Amino acid sequence: MSTLDARSARRRYLALTALRWLPVGFLMPIFVLIPLSRGLSLTEIGFVFAAQGLVVLALELPTGGLSDALGRRPLLLLASVVAIVSMSLFTIADSAPLFVAAMVLQGIYRALDSGPLEAWFVDATLAADPNAEIEHGLGRGTAVLSVAIAVGALASGGLVALHPIAGDPLILPLLVALGVHALHLAAVAVLMIEPPRPRHPEAIAASVRAVPGVIREGLGLLRSSRVLLGLVLVEAFWGFSMPAFESLFPIRLSELVGGTDPAAAIMGPVGSAAWFASAAGAAGIVVASRRIGVARSAALLRIVQGATVVAMGLIAGPVGVVVAYLASYTAHGASNPMHTTLLHRQVAGSYRTTVLSMNSMVSQPAGALGTITLAALADGTSVGSAMVVGGIICALAAPLYVPAWRQERERRAAAEADQAAVAA
Repeated sequence: MSTLDARSARRRYLALTALRWLPVGFLMPIFVLIPLSRGLSLTEIGFVFAAQGLVVLALELPTGGLSDALGRRPLLLLASVVAIVSMSLFTIADSAPLFVAAMVLQGIYRALDSGPLEAWFVDATLAADPNAEIEHGLGRGTAVLSVAIAVGALASGGLVALHPIAGDPLILPLLVALGVHALHLAAVAVLMIEPPRPRHPEAIAASVRAVPGVIREGLGLLRSSRVLLGLVLVEAFWGFSMPAFESLFPIRLSELVGGTDPAAAIMGPVGSAAWFASAAGAAGIVVASRRIGVARSAALLRIVQGATVVAMGLIAGPVGVVVAYLASYTAHGASNPMHTTLLHRQVAGSYRTTVLSMNSMVSQPAGALGTITLAALADGTSVGSAMVVGGIICALAAPLYVPAWRQERERRAAAEADQAAVAA
């Protein structure tokens, strides 16, 4: 990693980010529709996807601590292998137990994958330039992530609409996603450079033994910082509400257009447009946040996103629902770099992945709870009602940014006082 300058680190980070998220684009229009088309009920689908969050809850901190102790690259290599196995099983699953098994593996993958690439990029950038403004790189990363998902979703919808091979029209995007996962595995092996680490068994065992200490000190940071605690709680609210605009939207759209196959074909271009909107939001918010501050921008965006999800649940026509969906993803893309920038401001490099893992650890089980609760609510009442509840929960997270806003205001005041003293 010491051989990389800040620009080279950023290029590699963006390339790896694109390959990491392109498969998500291929899966996004069809991931919920596949179990639905194979006979699972909404409640069963809720429990299937909740399995991922529960696994992440168990593994997020250990894998984050292992990344800080052992290295980012080995964790990402292992994550890519697990992703390939998970998607292979999801491709052939035809019952709830098989889908659950696939999502358990997906949870292991998400726990391993959560944080190491971003932590590697931040550490590499700050090592090359301690004064670098990491929010610019993180904002570009979110924009690239969004474009990759957009391109994948558009291609996925096209494959479903064209149906170039015999059989289930939803299966080909899954196979393409598998191929991209394999390409990502090769790219991590080639592009991700870290300082040499001892590989003999004693050194590896020492790194593993260091994990509990890294976790304890990371949790100590959470207990001692109201700002960090508030940020992690924001992630809990957001995680609970996420199924409302991710998992329930394709089902809501299928209600309005008359079935899963036409919904899958429409979800391709709609999902692609949503992630292009997300990329635009991520690119534009960095400029806007310079005027009103990162913390205030993050809080406003949670309110805006919550309002758009409520609108998706209340609007009766497909066009209006799609417009609200696009607005939701614009706010979604803009909020991510603001939230992660606030997180990175609170922690030093040695605990960076652990803190990111704590953030993700909260969002995943919250998402599992949200998936079960909102899916059951949709089964018992309506999909629209469940979306309204999810949107309200999302907006309720905004006040939790107040400690970060106060800290940001104090830092600005101190910087202005220093500049005034120098000028005098």
